Amino acid sequence: MRQYDFLGKAKYLVPISIILVVASIVLLIPQVRGLNPGIEFTGGTEFTIKFAGPVEIADLRGVLAGLSPESTDLGKSAIQDVSGKNTKVITTQLDVEANQSTIDQIEETIIAQFEVEDINRRSIGKQVSRELTQKGWQAVLLALVVILVYVSWRFRLRYAIGAVASVTHDVIIALGIFALFKIQVNLPTIAAFLTIVGYSLNDTIVIFDRIRENIKMNKKRSIFDTINLSVNQSLTRTLNTSFTTFIPVLILFLFGGTVLRGFSVALFIGVVVGTYSSMYVANPILYAWTLKAGGAKKG
Repeated sequence: MRQYDFLGKAKYLVPISIILVVASIVLLIPQVRGLNPGIEFTGGTEFTIKFAGPVEIADLRGVLAGLSPESTDLGKSAIQDVSGKNTKVITTQLDVEANQSTIDQIEETIIAQFEVEDINRRSIGKQVSRELTQKGWQAVLLALVVILVYVSWRFRLRYAIGAVASVTHDVIIALGIFALFKIQVNLPTIAAFLTIVGYSLNDTIVIFDRIRENIKMNKKRSIFDTINLSVNQSLTRTLNTSFTTFIPVLILFLFGGTVLRGFSVALFIGVVVGTYSSMYVANPILYAWTLKAGGAKKG
């Protein structure tokens, strides 16, 4: 069976990964692009309205602008069109504790001026949104710390650093894409980011375990050849797993609707980037560290 030189191509692909990570970090700066947080993280009120027929977004903005309190221009509220369903999602920054009368007035006015089949609203206070923001990012950081400790114990520190660098690479690039296209970040999205961490780590650990077994079987083989051999041995499993995961994610993206759009996009990015980083981020770090430690010849 012909062996593909994965590690040899790392010298071309690692710089690309570095550029993508740096570009993603720049995009995350609010003054450049910044993320588009949902009301779970900003606080506010969201209306989901199903109309009897098509309604122009401009007409809705006109109604909202006329209802604006002194401190807020409701005409600038985010309005999403759920295509094919005559449904609009209006997201405002109105705090339910301070603007209850305005929120009620918005609902009443929309019902009065348009033919509405159904209308739902949900509100999240500022204090709750701050707690959700803190807990969401704490969950991601805690996952990375636990991975570092577990992989260091199960393998060695050099493996752990490679694994953490790989999943961090995946999450940062996913966030950068979310910032670039202004995809809303909400609680399901945070759950998707944690799923990306688990998916990428699983793929990386399988390759690491194969590397460790091959080192035990042939200690005279160079670490370069051992890593390449291990990736090639795991390649069929990696591609099959990625493809079978990709299918339901694609279906979720196409038919999951607006509510699950951010979740499915995050998983979509995670499957693609996670498969790539297992081969071209984690392994080059392990290889470079092993050479520096003098634990194996280059080959």
